[in-house]
Amino acid sequence: MTETFLPFSRPSINQEAIDEVVDCLKSGWIATGPRVAQFTEDLKKYLNAPHALTLMSATGGLHLALLALDLKPGDEVITTPLTFAATLNAIVLAGAKPVLVDIDPKTLNIDLNQVEKAITKKTRVIMPVHFAGLPVDLDALYTIANKYNLRVIEDAAHAIGTEYKNKKIGSFGDIQVFSFHPIKNMTTGEGGCVTTRDDVVAKKISLLRFHGIDRDSWNRYGKGGTQDYEVVLPGFKYNMTDIQAALGIHQLKALDHFNQRRNELADRYHEILSSWSQWTLPERPDFQHKHAWHLYTPLLNESVAKMNRDEFMIAMKENNIGTGLHFRAVHLYPYYRDTFGFKLGDFPHAENICERIVSLPLFPDMTTAEQDRVIDAMKKIFNVK
Repeated sequence: MTETFLPFSRPSINQEAIDEVVDCLKSGWIATGPRVAQFTEDLKKYLNAPHALTLMSATGGLHLALLALDLKPGDEVITTPLTFAATLNAIVLAGAKPVLVDIDPKTLNIDLNQVEKAITKKTRVIMPVHFAGLPVDLDALYTIANKYNLRVIEDAAHAIGTEYKNKKIGSFGDIQVFSFHPIKNMTTGEGGCVTTRDDVVAKKISLLRFHGIDRDSWNRYGKGGTQDYEVVLPGFKYNMTDIQAALGIHQLKALDHFNQRRNELADRYHEILSSWSQWTLPERPDFQHKHAWHLYTPLLNESVAKMNRDEFMIAMKENNIGTGLHFRAVHLYPYYRDTFGFKLGDFPHAENICERIVSLPLFPDMTTAEQDRVIDAMKKIFNVK
């Protein structure tokens, strides 16, 4: 086979960003410094958020957002079984108990019709995931949260640039956590940020992300700073570096273009595959929104395709094309089964979808010819004329 391997995702990094990273390395300031400060201000402006707290990862963001709410042992956090393990891991590491609610099989987001039924006297937080970049119906969600005086932490790892009713995720609501991992819509290598309008939460996260120190490195070691500081609480080492921010500054400038291209590719997949009985395609809700299309995740109809999802992924790899699995049903991992008593059958929609879901190649630099390679490979696999 002469064609090179086509991955399911690949970051788009231009020469400007590369030059910025090189300049950062040459500057001698590679930890948290002036570029993190600039990237933070850029994020606040783009997201129209009063607080944007940059971090080493979105996982760290989820962890600190939960800790900032002062959860107590036994407190419950409602979330979805269709997510990466980091969502539940952060809940457990913050000392709380994950309570799962099945998904809407059409949108793949948490089923808001079931959320209220899961609320108990111990519930403190609802943590929805904007799956694949499609926003949860936030008006309905916050109506529930406000009724029961609950906090909301939106796992927006897939949703940088997503809009709900003409407002960017991060520009309203309670707390949002974004990811800048290399497969996401923009990247800082590894990295993430938390946005919030809550001054107290923002201050707590700011302290927790760097050892509980009340002054960051840029303020201590810069020309105008002082090395005197106080440790006001025991914190972590979750701060973002200037090397990461050097990438992020230019990635954020290109984000809208990246997302536009993702939408074009997703629309083309949808147009071409809509007549294929082998697939059930992603659906979109009626409320006004802008999808970030972090992932394009059709569901394989195994009886028509005459193979299961794993066999399909192997067949695509044999055609030199990568695919992704997002995600296995998180409640069926051994730790969550053994610790919380989850079992097969608890969340049937998520379980069914997680057996059939697959991520097709989708990234901003993907050409129409490369997308045609994906389509042609599937035609060959399914014997579609």
